[in-house]
Parts: sequence; structure tokens; C-alpha cells
Amino acid sequence: MHTGEEKIRWAEQYMPVLREIRERFIREQPLKGIVIGMALHVEAKTAVLTRTLAAGGAEVHITGCNPLSTQDDVAEALNDGNIHCYAKRACSHEEYYAAIDKVLDARPSITIDDGMDLIHHIHTGRRDILPGVLGGCEETTTGIHRLKSMAGEGKLEFPVVAVNDTPMKHFFDNVHGTGESALTAIMATTNNLIAGKHLVVAGYGYCGRGLATKARALGARVIVTEIDPRRALQAHFDGFDVMTIREAAPIGELFVTTTGNVGILKEPEFALMRDGAILCNAGHFNVEIDVAWLDANADEIGRRDGIDSYTFGDRKIHVLAEGRLVNLAVPKGMGHPIEVMDLSFAVQALSTEYMVKHGKSLAPGVHDVPTAMDEEIARIKLASLGCTIDTLTPEQEEYMASWNVGT
Repeated sequence: MHTGEEKIRWAEQYMPVLREIRERFIREQPLKGIVIGMALHVEAKTAVLTRTLAAGGAEVHITGCNPLSTQDDVAEALNDGNIHCYAKRACSHEEYYAAIDKVLDARPSITIDDGMDLIHHIHTGRRDILPGVLGGCEETTTGIHRLKSMAGEGKLEFPVVAVNDTPMKHFFDNVHGTGESALTAIMATTNNLIAGKHLVVAGYGYCGRGLATKARALGARVIVTEIDPRRALQAHFDGFDVMTIREAAPIGELFVTTTGNVGILKEPEFALMRDGAILCNAGHFNVEIDVAWLDANADEIGRRDGIDSYTFGDRKIHVLAEGRLVNLAVPKGMGHPIEVMDLSFAVQALSTEYMVKHGKSLAPGVHDVPTAMDEEIARIKLASLGCTIDTLTPEQEEYMASWNVGT
């Protein structure tokens, strides 16, 4: 069997929620006649989502959303029937956008993005596509930030569901997915011990909190840096040291950025870092670590197996995955655990169906995932785990809905 197909089948057996959705899609064909354009990390879990959409009747055209996150064997296995894949690993900037253009040449009516590159290109370079687009879905925090900025300026011309902003994404994908997969990729790439290390987490959103919590469980001495006083205080009460990135720079042995913002680790921080410091990014784009400055100013650069080593006199600073998304961009990166992506991609699948049904009636802008849909996914997952939960009695429902019951 083809190695890509083996990876996809391995993932499928641990994705019961998406499997149940696919079985319904096969029966009901809710996406029949719909062309879907996707820009996601092309690996095994994404392949299961892609096949689920195709099983619902869609014609799917997909490419990558990061030059280093595609698994070529999975991309090859995906090219079958109603699925057309244009992604390849280690593509150039030009090849990356040429593949996006191939997706858009299919004139999709639904877009599915991880980082908003597809939607951005439609609005800036491929406006010929706009009249036929019903709406889109956005997977990640960075993409939602960009979309809300775009909508705030009145530039977003179709509705987009904020898949990232739902509890089923935040609580599991961001916390457990990023936390476990980033640390797994770091350990597999460096063969370094996490226990005992001073590990600096930049940003204490859902991703940063998950990463900090799991690193502490492995024995790390975790330092958190933040700009939001409330999140900083939360990190303090969660038991982590809190300080500025400049204060943390000479202490840290391993740095992980999770902010989604630009210029978190730059020359002033590099100058303070100890010999052997390891830097990586768990945010979407490769803008958090100033790799361009390191490339331009290092005395010597060594590159191997997902590690770029920069020499400054008698010090070395190591950057993983070129500063790109570490859990996917290093050679041994597998991305989020399968069970986590089962939930996130279930949200994507149902959001796609929702947009097909309601896109014409929704105003341009960013829209929340309907709560009932999010809860449905949680219930399917609980049932697959053999877990049961309580329901409110009529008396409890009346009490919770009443305003005139006091002490």
C-alpha cells in the first residue's frame, strides 16, 4: 500500500466524529455540486477531512498553507476522483502562490483556510473569483485576526465562519493540540531533555497556556511573557514565572513563541541569549522570530534536519524549522494529535455544510459557529468514548430561565 494511504487510514481509525459525519454526508449528499477550495496543512488528518467533504458530493481542490507542512506522500494519495491536490513540501514562494492560483482556477464557491492566504489572494489578486463565492471557513487564530481586521475596514466581501473561535477548537486544538505536538516536534528534532530546562513561552493565550502546562508536566521550569495584564496575572496564578521577554532572554534555554504577532524575538534578545539556546515558533506564520536578522548577521550558519545553527563569536543560537510552525514544519513534525484534529475538522465539515445552506443569507463578515453545532460535535465525541452526561430537569430549566426566584 502507498505510504500516504497508510497514513490516512491510520488517522481514520482514530477520528470517530468525522467518520459519523462522513456516513451522514454519504447518505444526504449536502455538498453535491459544490466546488470547495482549500489551503490547509496537507497531511493525514487533513486528508480525512478532504475525503469527508468529497463523500458529501463536493469537488475539492486543495493546496498547502505553509511551505514546509505538506507531506508529499499524503498529497499524492489525495489526488483521486473528486479531489485535486497541488501541494508540495519545501515549495518556493512563487510555487506556493502558483498552487493557490490553481485552486482558484477551479472557481470554488466555498473556501477553507488556515491562515487566510486563500481569502486574501481572492480579494487582492483573483477578484474574478468573488462573484461565485458563497462563503468561507477559517481554521486558525492568525487568520481570524486578519479577517476581523479586513472586515473592520469593510474589505471582506463574503461571510466567513470563525471555526477557530469556537470552544471545541480552543479547548482541545489550541490547548492540547499545540501543547503536545509542539513539544513532541521539539524533542524529536533536538533529542534534548525538557525536564529541568528553563522554557520560555511567549504568549499566554490558549496555545501558550496549553504549551506551558504540558511543559511543566515534563519537568520544565516555565517562564511566561505577555502583553495582556489579565493573561499575565492568570499565568502567575497558574504557577508560572512571569516577566518581559528581555528579562527572560538570558535565562531561557528553550524559547517557544505562540503570539501570532511579529518581532517577538529580535536582535536585542539574541544578544542576551546563552550559548546553545533553542528557538522555535508555534504560531502560524514565520514572523515571530527575526530569522532574517540572524541570516544576515551570524558569523557562521549550519543547517541540518530542521535545525539552523547561528554562530556569534563563542555562542550558538539554534532555530527550528526556519522559524515556521514547529509542530508541522520540522522533518519529523506530525502536527496535532489525531483525536484533537477529529474535533477541529468536524467543526470544519459542519461549518462547510452550514455555509452551503446559509451563505447566501449571511452578510459579509466574520460569523460565529452556531452553538448547537459545536455541542453536537462534543456529544458525538462523548458517545464514542462511552461517556454519559446529565440533562436538566424541567424544574432546573425553569429555575435557570426565571428572574423572580431569589433568596
